[in-house]
Amino acid sequence: MITLTEENYIKAIYHLGKQGTEVVSTNAISESIHTKASSVSDMLKKLSEKGYANYVKYQGVNLTEKGQSVAINIIRKHRLWEVFLVEKLNFTWDEVHEVAEHLEHIRSEKLIDELDAFLEFPNHDPHGDPIPDKHGNFKHIEKIMLSQAVIGKTYKCVGVDDTSSAFLRYLDSNKIALGTKIVVVQKEPYDNSVKIKFEDNELMVSQNVAKNLFLKEV
Repeated sequence: MITLTEENYIKAIYHLGKQGTEVVSTNAISESIHTKASSVSDMLKKLSEKGYANYVKYQGVNLTEKGQSVAINIIRKHRLWEVFLVEKLNFTWDEVHEVAEHLEHIRSEKLIDELDAFLEFPNHDPHGDPIPDKHGNFKHIEKIMLSQAVIGKTYKCVGVDDTSSAFLRYLDSNKIALGTKIVVVQKEPYDNSVKIKFEDNELMVSQNVAKNLFLKEV
């Protein structure tokens, strides 16, 4: 049986390696999960022996189809639990990630399928990230970063790249959420900040914010 630690490594490789297909260095994984590089190497050998990963010493690792399937299943559970916590237990979107990190390791397939049905099969989590169905299929959402938006066009906020509590609280404090309609009013070439208009508000946001807010043209 796969262990909780192995699942965390597989998920890290998946996210770092663009769905696990690209080769990821041992150091990148070490930094991501805050573990010594030597410990990472030992775990990658185990994952390779179990058929979850392709690991070559000094070159890096990517996931096999078996490993990708495990990663997608973990992600599905994580994002479904986030939806449940927000919609049914009144958590805010900056509170759910840490709790879902624990719940994602529950192995009851029936529980997760029933949870999915109970939530009426959501296709995205509270941060706008797509939720794969039980067959591992993602619904693709066309989106761009706020920094790429065209002045004068109307967009809808559909997600965030930065899911840290600090960033989500920043958005909350400025009344920006999924579904908020946004118009780009001005772009400042000097520091790449962007002035946006939404509802009755105007706000100048930094380059960092503009690179972490996903929009879809309305």
